[in-house]
Amino acid sequence: MKSLHTISQLQILINRKQILKDPLSFHRENFEKYGDSFRIRLGRKHPVIITRNPVFIKHVLQKQHKKYQKSPIQTVDLAKYIGYGILTSNGEHWRTHRRMVQPAFHKEKLKNLMGTIRVAIQFELQRIAPNKTHDVFPLMRDLAFQVVAKSLFSSADIRTQMEQLQSITESNQQMLVKEMRQPYLKWWFYLNGSIKKHLNLTKKAQILLHEIIEERRNSEQENDDLLDMLLQARYEDGSPMPQKQLIDEVMILFTAGHETTSNALSFMLLLLAKHPDIQERIHQELNKINVSVDDIMQYVLQLQYTKQCIEETMRLYPPGFIIDRISIAHDEFNGKKISKNTLLLLSVYEVHKHPDFWESPEKFNPNRFDAKNKKDYSDQYFPFGAGPRMCVGNNFAMFEMILTIAEIVKKYRITTPLEKIEINPLITLKPKEVPLTFTER
Repeated sequence: MKSLHTISQLQILINRKQILKDPLSFHRENFEKYGDSFRIRLGRKHPVIITRNPVFIKHVLQKQHKKYQKSPIQTVDLAKYIGYGILTSNGEHWRTHRRMVQPAFHKEKLKNLMGTIRVAIQFELQRIAPNKTHDVFPLMRDLAFQVVAKSLFSSADIRTQMEQLQSITESNQQMLVKEMRQPYLKWWFYLNGSIKKHLNLTKKAQILLHEIIEERRNSEQENDDLLDMLLQARYEDGSPMPQKQLIDEVMILFTAGHETTSNALSFMLLLLAKHPDIQERIHQELNKINVSVDDIMQYVLQLQYTKQCIEETMRLYPPGFIIDRISIAHDEFNGKKISKNTLLLLSVYEVHKHPDFWESPEKFNPNRFDAKNKKDYSDQYFPFGAGPRMCVGNNFAMFEMILTIAEIVKKYRITTPLEKIEINPLITLKPKEVPLTFTER
């Protein structure tokens, strides 16, 4: 890696409005000027490196992952709103709880949840108003949230509490975006009480989850849902997860579990609406499946073209469009030294659109993920991250998305008046609007 161009603090200040409005165009502009990696210098702080070099990204996430950890963006800023769990922790704390949480998301465990997931999806999709054009993003957001809620608390009638939790989650995320985009105003957010207000909302959410979990404990009822699996998880000494830690892990599952999935589903529905030929091919695949309605897992696994469409959607519009890491030791990559405490921003969005690695990178082409003709994209495809910290719920999310698209396409044709898909890069990558019309087949 040759010497990196450094963008000065003055240049950042001059471009602050553009960065605040659309950081991805700022990244693209500088990648095209200075190559696949560049530095940002912010005062006396340690430098920031932004990269779209997939070899560098795998170096950080996999080959030398022990020299890097999640940055304070997640372990401090995000953690204060959603707790200190596997998404927001580092070191031994993360390793211990990752080992405890991960078994709940093994394919065999998920098989028992597929019926619950499908019922939750079907219930939410009843809200579709045929032959009317409306923004479908709120529906996908609510659907993904309720899928997580039912997978965690399968038998509980807690829709009102879940609506409160969803409102708190979304409100706190909006506050965090302000803090991240305008760090120079953080003092003002503390002074005017904005941060305190949202921390109080977090406490309210924690109390709400505490009550639900305690009700489950006291009932001594087993539901074989995600909450049961977390309640049964044990440390090496045989002790269960403390209540506070359990609440933090549940809060994180809600936040991470519904946010990214709703974004990906919204983008995919837009892409299908703009590509009716691909939409019809999914419909043909659905008609060819000959599996018992009770064997939902086998049904999902046979929908390979539908899966390809989701994979291609997450290439074009990866919900986790930036991965942050901070170096905890001195490192070296391609002859270039990386000092301790360097913040690295790994641009998944740009890697997925890099013309050196993808033919016609802006084209929606699910065939590139066809097992019969696809090449191995693992070196430049990171929709769920990579390495030991790869998203623990990737199978859960994929099964949920396949089922949702199947339920919609088998019943409706989807169209959109939207000329161009516009993005909204917040904590995750969202579409600005999702105007869709559903016509019954």
